[in-house]
Amino acid sequence: MQRVCFLLRVKRDRLDEYRERHRHVWPEMQDALRETGWRNYSLFLTDDGLLVGYLETEDFEAARAGMAERDANRRWQAEMAEFFEDLDSGSADTDMRSLDEVFHLD
Repeated sequence: MQRVCFLLRVKRDRLDEYRERHRHVWPEMQDALRETGWRNYSLFLTDDGLLVGYLETEDFEAARAGMAERDANRRWQAEMAEFFEDLDSGSADTDMRSLDEVFHLD
């Protein structure tokens, strides 16, 4: 099982709307995540827009590829793309920046 942690940055002026949208994630989006192997998936958001995601999966690349094929994901990503900015430059960028795991207590 892979444990995956990633970072994104949500635009500060969109934080409230981002939170609200995630209170109502479409059932078909949730189904797609489950069906493509996303388990124990959580998102954490700071007040300055730093978004930390965590999930467990057998194969992260396969899970991402599976989601790329889902219509629900394409629609969700199209709607959510405007919420993100690049972590460094401030330009729009929705690519996940994966973090290396350096410690795990089981």
